[in-house]
Amino acid sequence: MDSKTKDAGEVMADKIILQGMEFYGYHGTLPPERELGQRFAVDLELFLDLAEAGRRDDLSATVDYAKVFALVEELVTGPARQLLERLAEDIAAAVLERFPVEEVLVRVKKPAAPLRGRLDYAAVEIRRKKRDRL
Repeated sequence: MDSKTKDAGEVMADKIILQGMEFYGYHGTLPPERELGQRFAVDLELFLDLAEAGRRDDLSATVDYAKVFALVEELVTGPARQLLERLAEDIAAAVLERFPVEEVLVRVKKPAAPLRGRLDYAAVEIRRKKRDRL
């Protein structure tokens, strides 16, 4: 078995992490959320084999995370969605489609969720695999 082939139950250990990306968007179910907007934070973990990139020291052998950042920014600042779940699914699908990653973990946080009381943030976290999309 080569480094790119994994058993069905084996988890890809290598990953690129983008944590704490923040953008302004208009997502939510309440009219004020969709009219006024608010800040959203996104964390990504991109699972892929990084051995070749490490050996070659070559960007073409890995994922350019500046491009991933720009994609997430486009999705979060773009058309409004009612649910964080939908935004997370759209981010996961776009990353899996456009980049050579096997799996992606997406966490979307809403720090100013409109709730009565103190809350650090409301969030959703999903994990999707490329083979799930085939």
